[in-house]
Amino acid sequence: MGQREKVATSLAGTVGAEISASLTAVDAELARRYPGDPGTRQPVHTVYVPGDAFEPATLRSWGDQALAALDEHAPDAAAFAAVLGIPEELAGPVHDRVRAKLEREPVEDLRIDFEDGYGLRPDAEEDEAAARAARLVSEAYANGAAAPYAGIRMKCMEAGVRDRGIRTTDVFLTGLMAAGGLPDGLVLTLPKVTYPEQVTAFARLLEAFERAHGLDAGRIGFEIQIETSQSILAADGTAAVARMIDAARGRATGLHYGTFDYSACVGVSAAYQAPDHPAADHAKAVMQVAAAGTGVRVCDGSTNVLPVGPTAQVHEAWRLHYGLTRRALARAYYQGWDMHPGHLPTRYAAVYTFYREGLEPAAARLAAYVAKAGGHVMDEPATAKALSGYLLRGIDCGALDTAEVARLTGLTRADLDAFASPRRGGPTVAAP
Repeated sequence: MGQREKVATSLAGTVGAEISASLTAVDAELARRYPGDPGTRQPVHTVYVPGDAFEPATLRSWGDQALAALDEHAPDAAAFAAVLGIPEELAGPVHDRVRAKLEREPVEDLRIDFEDGYGLRPDAEEDEAAARAARLVSEAYANGAAAPYAGIRMKCMEAGVRDRGIRTTDVFLTGLMAAGGLPDGLVLTLPKVTYPEQVTAFARLLEAFERAHGLDAGRIGFEIQIETSQSILAADGTAAVARMIDAARGRATGLHYGTFDYSACVGVSAAYQAPDHPAADHAKAVMQVAAAGTGVRVCDGSTNVLPVGPTAQVHEAWRLHYGLTRRALARAYYQGWDMHPGHLPTRYAAVYTFYREGLEPAAARLAAYVAKAGGHVMDEPATAKALSGYLLRGIDCGALDTAEVARLTGLTRADLDAFASPRRGGPTVAAP
């Protein structure tokens, strides 16, 4: 070894200590506000079913209707791939996985709707429907027939429907508690939020419920639905959605973009209300930046073009939905709404193609990073985090198998978790 380089410094040791002490509050604030992704499985979609239409067989019915649509309009892998433009080498694997998914777990996230999809009903009727929803959800979880995630969308915190939204939330949660407790996959969605104070009010409601039942503080989280322009840009010119996350007091789990309410709010005519409209792109970009690092996830909206009617019309709707889903995935919106059973084949086809076509390149880059082998792309820890997150999402939704990822990367699921988010915590819903 050669002669060691002489090292000299100019500052007293107390300088560093004083600087660190001055940043203690900032360190704590960073940890509180930006804990990183929770590391739990994120569903690829959310399905909304009106409160009075939800039945024990609803999920199976959606899967069966989706399979029937495939049989009628794209009866084999080649036909399905030709409609959507799936590469030939992926046609068989994607088609097979889509069918298997529809047979095994057609819906990943269910929201029983007591808002726009349900409307205004007599109080006694909505009370009964909310209690019934709680019973059916509890029974589904007990017998293994539930979606991994399920819950309700109640009416919002605006004055005209506030009391009804509060009561429906109370009836539903009370029913779950009476039937054995809150399921791990419980999700609540608060719609039409305009002011952060409405988010705080809903958080207070959940705090009161937790106290009434002796639950751990913070046990119940909720999604904030972004459907008004004021939730993106407040009257003072600030991004209200960022303040809404803070107003949730650690309970916010997601931001859901409401395609049609938001589009109408900013004056987009009905023919152009879609998830790829520039107004939608702007809103979701603001949501994405506001949520980054907070552990709150962004969910895209939906298309209202349904794949129904003659085959040519179904194919056109399928291509639209497939393209919108692929577009969202490329923009890191990993979840969206599906409005009809016929959307399920193209939801899963788009998701599975996205992950399968990128499997080998992503695995090779991650393996090279781990081995410090270099290559034509110089990756760094942030990229390794993104590569691991990509592979984990593919595994969780059923696009990829743990064994094939391990074979290509030499990494276990635990290794991928460590790369993707070293600060992860909490249980993970089992992958399909």
